[in-house]
Amino acid sequence: MRILVTGGAGFIGSIVAAQLLEAGHEVVVYDDLSKGSRDAVPRSAEFAVGDVGDRAALDGLFQKHRFNAVMHFAAFIEAGESMELPERYFRNNTANTLVLLETMLAHRVTRLIFSSTAALYGNPGRVPIVETDPLCPTNPYGESKLLVERMLEWFHRIHGLSYASLRYFNAAGATAERGEMHQPETHLIPIVLQVASGAREQVAIFGTDYETHDGTCVRDYIHVTDLARAHALALAALGKEKMPRQLIYNLGSGRGFSVREVIDVARKVTGHAIPALETERRPGDPAILIASSEKIHQEIGWTPEFSELDTMVRSAWKWFQRHPAECGIRQS
Repeated sequence: MRILVTGGAGFIGSIVAAQLLEAGHEVVVYDDLSKGSRDAVPRSAEFAVGDVGDRAALDGLFQKHRFNAVMHFAAFIEAGESMELPERYFRNNTANTLVLLETMLAHRVTRLIFSSTAALYGNPGRVPIVETDPLCPTNPYGESKLLVERMLEWFHRIHGLSYASLRYFNAAGATAERGEMHQPETHLIPIVLQVASGAREQVAIFGTDYETHDGTCVRDYIHVTDLARAHALALAALGKEKMPRQLIYNLGSGRGFSVREVIDVARKVTGHAIPALETERRPGDPAILIASSEKIHQEIGWTPEFSELDTMVRSAWKWFQRHPAECGIRQS
């Protein structure tokens, strides 16, 4: 297949693009490089710099390549920032996705894999969370993604769009070639590893009074390799005759780890003390997010293979050590 990967210069998008190429697909990466890195784009993928909200640029790309499917990763993902600048999230995540959908419709591209989020569930009434649980985001980031899911439902009903919406929990880990790197960095595991490497003095623990076993937020972490594999399986499923043309799946390991536990594992893996500063809660942070991925396992056979926190942190640390310049690691 010929597949457009928007946001393919980012952490998850680039790893998905690499897996698609290894499976024999043709891949075109489209990214504005506002968050991603040109170096992360696989060498055998064609790369175009552009904004998903630029309809003229998208039309030119679709006319040139005649895509069979789109995988859409181009989004802002920082929940905390969305509480300060909601307009950025509704413009980039929601409005720009509408432009992409309109372009797909105009060029008769009917298959989409959408990078969604566990933030749709807000403060869940139970854990593990299943796909039919209420969708009540607690921040504009989650709301911006929920609006897209609602658009996809209507495009499916009215225009026959086939899509898979994959609701991620916390992506983590690295491959040998690609790892997690954001500017600025706001994700817990890479921040902790930056402290271990000497690039930061300490890691902040935002809130120690949550109703969890140690008072800190609990999250479900999933290795990025497992996450990427789920995208390929979902794409294949959309092409099968007996499968629905509307797939909604949680992607997680089904286990939760607290902020303190992540820091403790990183101390063990790196051999560094990793000082931590306890501070106030961030607005919009749910106490616990843990996924049930039973539905995707039953329907298309996906099961995470690298669900141990130690495995995820260790793979990320190895990538950090191999790429000190990208990660801000001080070299001795």
